[in-house]
Amino acid sequence: MSTENNNPSAPFAAFRVKEFTWYLLARFGLILGAQMQYAIVGWHIYKFTKDPLSLGLIGLAEALPFISIALFAGHIADIIDRKKIILAATVFMMTASFLLFWFTLDASQAIQNFGTLPIYGVIFMTGIARGFIGPTYFALLPQIVSRELIPNAATWSTTAFHVAAVAGPAAGGLILGLSNMTTAYSSAFFLITLSFICILFITNKSVPKKEKYEPLLKSVSVGLRFVFKNQIVLSALSLDLFAVLFGGATALLPIFALDILKVGEEGYGFLRAAPAFGAVMMAGVLAYYPPKKNAGTTLLWSVTAFGVCMILFAISKNYYLSLFILAISGAFDNVSVVVRHIILQLSTPDEMRGRVASVNGIFIGSSNEIGSFESGVAARLLGLIPSVIFGGSMTVLIVGLVAKVFPKLRKLNLKEMV
Repeated sequence: MSTENNNPSAPFAAFRVKEFTWYLLARFGLILGAQMQYAIVGWHIYKFTKDPLSLGLIGLAEALPFISIALFAGHIADIIDRKKIILAATVFMMTASFLLFWFTLDASQAIQNFGTLPIYGVIFMTGIARGFIGPTYFALLPQIVSRELIPNAATWSTTAFHVAAVAGPAAGGLILGLSNMTTAYSSAFFLITLSFICILFITNKSVPKKEKYEPLLKSVSVGLRFVFKNQIVLSALSLDLFAVLFGGATALLPIFALDILKVGEEGYGFLRAAPAFGAVMMAGVLAYYPPKKNAGTTLLWSVTAFGVCMILFAISKNYYLSLFILAISGAFDNVSVVVRHIILQLSTPDEMRGRVASVNGIFIGSSNEIGSFESGVAARLLGLIPSVIFGGSMTVLIVGLVAKVFPKLRKLNLKEMV
């Protein structure tokens, strides 16, 4: 094997571990299918209600169970075989996905009899599953690759997550435009099922040993204290929390596609695809030039640029300019996600990964859904365009506050943490 291939900083170093490939495929397929499903649900509900707040309620329906279960799920991920947890949670996601597919069939009378309530109920189910999936996937990664490969593996894992998170809605929109709701939902179900199959190729991993048994409440509190006492981790999580919370303009894309840009289902699909394209382009750059030196400064500037993109998107009336702006926003967002993920992986002890990841999930994972709810409420109160401008402006303002309150983040150099 060549020296380059033995180098843990080589662009594809983590892929020397075969199980990492299965891990990446499983995570990518699950997120791609789930986010595709999320976009289809958004289109489905907005076409049914024509109310911006109904889009926000989708996020709320998923965030409430996610937040409620996340800390408990992190505790479970530190005491039970993580592969088994992922398999069980993925089956739950498959069930929810199948129900959405079934709602579109003539044999189902659920939507005719109860309106959108059954759809919100299924989204509530996915929130429970996501509460377990997030911390467990995070905790499983270091059991698959060695510590020196974590930065490279985390870069690929985060990029896969981020690309799937933005490509999923794009694919959902495109399939909607080219076929129908039933086909779109069945495609999401197929991807989630493939994810389940990929996880089967990973061997069971022993749970990291603890010095002593900790009751549930104490175990959870240990994870919380770790995050809130670590300035680097806390600042990175806080930055992404508020950036995602206020910068959630993508939740309103069905309205922009229908009422502002007037491009229909296919145009909606391409709008959803634009951030994915930007993220993929940036992923290629990050694989060869990982953001290690001056990582903190890079993180701050990337989130600032993301906020500016949201403002520019709000005022754009040109479809192609909007596509370009969304692509740039996806590229900058990918940088911030990769840096944060590497920080968490390198800072967290093995026996605490599930709990710390669950706190991260509350900060970041739920903020996507709460951000969608905030966007829907703000659009109802302020109007569509003013609400997105407000969100982007708040994102930029928060970057300045985080940079001032957490000076260690500005000086962060990831090379010193490996």
